[in-house]
Amino acid sequence: MVRLLGRSGAGSSRHPSGSRAERAPDGARGAQGRRSARTPGGATARRLTRADPPDQGRFAALRSALTGRSVAGQVFVLQVVIVLLLVVAAVVALYLQARHDSTQEARNRSVAVAEAFANSPGTREALTNPDPTAVLQPRAEAARKATGVDFIVVMNTDGIRYTHPKPDRIGKKFVGNIAPALAGQTVVEEINGTIGRLVQAVVPIKADDGTVVGLVSAGITTANVGGAANRQLPLVLLAAAVGLALATAGTALVSRRLLRQTHGLGPHEMTRMYEHHDAVLHAVREGVLIVGDEGRLLLANDEAHRLLDLPEDAEGRHVLDLGLPADTADLLASGRMATDEVHLVKDRLLAVNQRPTDAEGGPPGSVATLRDSTELRALSGRAEAARERLNMLYDAGVGIGTSLDVTRTAEELAELAVPRFADFASVDLFDAVLGGGQPEASTVLRRTAVSGIRKDAPLYPVGRQITFVESSPQARSLRSGRPVLEPDLDLAPGWHAQDLERTAQVVGYGIHSLITVPLRAGTLLLGVVSFWRSEKPEPFDTEELALAEELVARAAVSIDNARRYTREHSMAVTLQRSLLPRSLPEQTALDIAYRYLPAQAGVGGDWFDVLPLSGARVALVVGDVVGHGLHAAATMGRLRTAVHNFSALDLPPDELLALLDELVGRIDQDETTEDGSAPVTGATCLYAIYDPVSRKCSIARAGHPPPALVRPDGGVEFPDVPTGLPLGLGGLPFETADLELAEGSRLVLYTDGLVEDRERDIDEGLDLLRGALERAGDSPEDTCRVVLETQLPNKPSDDVAQVPPDPAAVGEVRASVTRRLAEWGLDELTFTTELILSELVTNAIRYGADPIRVRVLFDRTLICEVFDSSSTSPHLRYAAMTDEGGRGLFLVAQLSERWGTRYTPEGKVIWAEQPLP
Repeated sequence: MVRLLGRSGAGSSRHPSGSRAERAPDGARGAQGRRSARTPGGATARRLTRADPPDQGRFAALRSALTGRSVAGQVFVLQVVIVLLLVVAAVVALYLQARHDSTQEARNRSVAVAEAFANSPGTREALTNPDPTAVLQPRAEAARKATGVDFIVVMNTDGIRYTHPKPDRIGKKFVGNIAPALAGQTVVEEINGTIGRLVQAVVPIKADDGTVVGLVSAGITTANVGGAANRQLPLVLLAAAVGLALATAGTALVSRRLLRQTHGLGPHEMTRMYEHHDAVLHAVREGVLIVGDEGRLLLANDEAHRLLDLPEDAEGRHVLDLGLPADTADLLASGRMATDEVHLVKDRLLAVNQRPTDAEGGPPGSVATLRDSTELRALSGRAEAARERLNMLYDAGVGIGTSLDVTRTAEELAELAVPRFADFASVDLFDAVLGGGQPEASTVLRRTAVSGIRKDAPLYPVGRQITFVESSPQARSLRSGRPVLEPDLDLAPGWHAQDLERTAQVVGYGIHSLITVPLRAGTLLLGVVSFWRSEKPEPFDTEELALAEELVARAAVSIDNARRYTREHSMAVTLQRSLLPRSLPEQTALDIAYRYLPAQAGVGGDWFDVLPLSGARVALVVGDVVGHGLHAAATMGRLRTAVHNFSALDLPPDELLALLDELVGRIDQDETTEDGSAPVTGATCLYAIYDPVSRKCSIARAGHPPPALVRPDGGVEFPDVPTGLPLGLGGLPFETADLELAEGSRLVLYTDGLVEDRERDIDEGLDLLRGALERAGDSPEDTCRVVLETQLPNKPSDDVAQVPPDPAAVGEVRASVTRRLAEWGLDELTFTTELILSELVTNAIRYGADPIRVRVLFDRTLICEVFDSSSTSPHLRYAAMTDEGGRGLFLVAQLSERWGTRYTPEGKVIWAEQPLP
């Protein structure tokens, strides 16, 4: 047994009493003596013999040094690394220095050569020679060879070469930057040419007045400059080789000396032997027993003493006399092999492994290891339960809150808890939470979700409004904000007080334990969750109470997010609908149908409007603000208000879009966030003005989809309306397209949500829209779910007259209008209409310019319009008592319902509207 301990080291060992074992004779050593022996802890130590010859010892020392397994080897590796780092650093430094010196030398030489040749006598005069190449080429080649540069090129101010080392490149354009040289400066640049990396300089050839009349370029490759690094590199490498050789020799010498002093054992092997021996005997959490062939205990470590409760003098005694259980003592005394045999020793379950020590020629006996599996089995059960709980919490993180719907989120919580945690689960929320609002201080809740292993449980159904009594676990959870555990519902009078009949049914159904957890999101109480147990006989415990609290806490965040989203969505939809037109204004130019469908995933910024203008004209506008939510809806309202105001100015579509573009740009600047970034409030818009008299429709668009035109024959086309940038980007003007629409045509305006989505592009959407319009009937309501259709009515009655610039013509205008009003049956308006036209025509004759035209329109109102080619706008004012004039527009404003001025490309129109009797 003494030999067994000796083999765990490297040829020597001690008895338990401390005496040294006798070394085996050299003759007994052979192949077997070189085998690796296992220590009780599982370590392997190589046995060295003294029979190794000197040369073999030296080679072993060298191998040990080179492999780095000894101290000397580690020193050797460190020396090698240091030497290599020094060599690499020296080579890199030489290369960088050489490259810098070469580049600098190339720059200096190319500049000097180019300037010298440019300023040499005869160079400037040769440029005026009929054949500059004949004069300059020989000189340039001679100078190139004398100075050692790679090329000298003389060129004119257009970069055309007069000289070059390769004659076939003369007459071609110089490759390089000559602009600064044309300005009188010297240019030096590094390029990768066909002959390698080179530095070239370009200098100007100046006349006496300083004018640049030509250019000279000289270049040289950096490879032709320098060379010091190549001469120094061998010396550096030689020094490195010498250093490595000295390090190798010194390491081998130190390693051999250490091996001789330790009798063949290296420091690493000796250290490992000691560490493993100490770990086996004192540090490991397994008991180790060494039993001799006679059944006597030779060695027991500290853990074995603790597990078996051995006496202090156990070593040296027979294992049958140690007071161990019979089956354990018999196993240790028999020496047979055993693998994870479980033996009960007092209150511990020990897993015993035993192996004989003479399997590889060692001394007879056995080694046994003991492992306490009592805690392991308990821990494995708890670990499995903990793993399942972690999995459930992970699934809660990814499976709860997949939608922004409060009810669906509550259902996901109940479905996750059953059957993994509880047999039944119910979620009760305040009504305000379901609507997106903040819960009130009340105990009235609504059953939102129920999940269970069966469908016939006598719990409150979904949708039931519940008022929990003060003594119920749910009410206590809401009041305290903490979870409540009811381990036995049969013995819970506070819970029974909720509903005596129903609680009796619940207990009779087999539900016996309950956990209630309040749904808290910060300081808000959203509701309460109840977990019910029926199948498992054990009640809920405190660990499960903590798990329920964690599970509900994670779900509460998702429910609160859904609540906030519902609130914001409802507010945005309300705001958006309040900003959109509730009814269309009265007008007779168009028949209009519309549909507006807000987005389900988030309120957008789409809007439309119909705006009556002067002269029976109508403005149509449709737009879309980038983004969703309250910000988009609010921006939409601001833009719609701006369009209303700008349309009152009777501006052309392109000018109105320009004003909107400026407004959106200011909105972006004003709404800068705290971190300095501004939200992009960009928008698209299409603005159209339709004149029913001329059937002319002027359209301009800013990044908006083009309108669709349905011809009277049913054909559909998308008119070519120039596309401007979206509003807010600025920089480019907008353009207006004029369309003449035949009677019976339909104009369809829409936003991009109708023709674009993630699954198709706009071309496919336009094709689908075209097909829908071709299949639609004549009524706008037939296709209002997909488009906004417009059907033009009959042309309104009108009368147009040309007026000569003579005040006497006013009388003729009044007479003509009187006749027309009589034909229309509007005799009651004759007097006021004559006064209005007299004043407007007189002003046009006095202050306007030819031609002057008068138009009277019979529509919902009677409209009088006077056209002239002047752009001067009249102003309404109060005339003094002594003024002879100045009362005309005042009379027009008093007699008409509305009046105003709009500008046209030819001039202006002053109009006035009178209500019909």
